[in-house]
Amino acid sequence: MNNLKVTCYSGHTYAERPQSFLWWGREYKVKQVEKAWQEPGKRLFKITTDEGELFELCYNEAADQWSAIELIV
Repeated sequence: MNNLKVTCYSGHTYAERPQSFLWWGREYKVKQVEKAWQEPGKRLFKITTDEGELFELCYNEAADQWSAIELIV
């Protein structure tokens, strides 16, 4: 069961930039994308939320699925 739903900006490709996400019943607004990079079959984003929390969001293109990791600073 995937407890993550990401709303993202999609221009010429899907998942260009995450804007907000719902994770375990809590909504987070993306304040800033600190870093964005690609790995084979994946798009990754290190983001800061409006509340100052740091997350890594990963979009797996083959599975069409998002995952999230909260990063402790």
